[in-house]
Amino acid sequence: MTRRTFALSLPITLAALSSRAQDTSDADPEAPTGDAAGSQPSGSATSLSEILERGGRLPPLKAVIVSRDGEQLAERGYHGYQPTDSTNIKSASKSIVSAMVGIAIDKKLLEGVDQPIAPLLKADLPENPDPRLARITIGQLLSMQSGLGPSYGRMIASRNWVRFTLADEFVEDPGGAMVYSTASTHLLSAILTKVGGKPTLQLAEDWFEPVDGFRIGSWSRDRQGVHIGGNQMAMTTRSLHAFGELYRRGGRTADGVQVVPEAWVKTSWDQRTTSRYSGDGYGYCWFLKEIGGEDVRFAWGYGGQMLYIVPRLALTVTMTSESDSPSAANGYRDRLHALLADIIAVVRSA
Repeated sequence: MTRRTFALSLPITLAALSSRAQDTSDADPEAPTGDAAGSQPSGSATSLSEILERGGRLPPLKAVIVSRDGEQLAERGYHGYQPTDSTNIKSASKSIVSAMVGIAIDKKLLEGVDQPIAPLLKADLPENPDPRLARITIGQLLSMQSGLGPSYGRMIASRNWVRFTLADEFVEDPGGAMVYSTASTHLLSAILTKVGGKPTLQLAEDWFEPVDGFRIGSWSRDRQGVHIGGNQMAMTTRSLHAFGELYRRGGRTADGVQVVPEAWVKTSWDQRTTSRYSGDGYGYCWFLKEIGGEDVRFAWGYGGQMLYIVPRLALTVTMTSESDSPSAANGYRDRLHALLADIIAVVRSA
């Protein structure tokens, strides 16, 4: 595998899931950082071209795409990468899993966000389950309020990730404080596989088929064949941007096909909890924050895989980065937020 290419044709093997690829929150396994970006632009650039030129000063940055109201304003690759190159979008894939849950509810495969998960995962419950397992709902998995929070490293080292998660100790009561964990979205992937009757990747291919430009190149699976909910998903920057545009349009394609229910897009962006590390709001697998004076919804993956949507400006901005180092503890995430703030300032003044 070359530096530029993340293989589309081959699945990511379990052996590649090293301890370096810890839980992909970027907000939890890393030390807390200050809000360096805030709502202040990071420089005095007066054009979008100047702003994106400055992006070259960020060594991990791979690509940036900017569009407004469906019109592409800019697309740029950095350091030998192109927006058509595939990358591991890490936890940004959690927002895709969330969309799939919304579709499954619309298709009556799931009852709704208040549906308990224990009956759906009955075969994997421990012999003497903690009574609190019966209280966990679909919505609590989506908002990271299930109370379950095994580390990513411990989970992937187990023989059965779903069973391990359900048997692990609670760190909060269901419905309590946010506990960011890929284990929660992996349970959602297992549930989608069960109710959909197909692997999660195949469901995604079927359900997002109308979305022009959307494609998942590869998606790793656990030892039982369940695709990893919320991690190890290969996409190009353009594909991730296509997903962002789908949400920016209220779940509709450019041709008007309703793929994700509009009501689900809206409820995904309702704040349900707050990250104890970043202070950002959190909905159903979307972070919520004011950046550049605008309310922004964003998907965030380890290393700096960012999908920003600014509803008031009809703006979608996608940034992909090297995925083998953190982005919160070293301040890189804040520099990406600052880059977005500058983009917002220019777009707002246009």
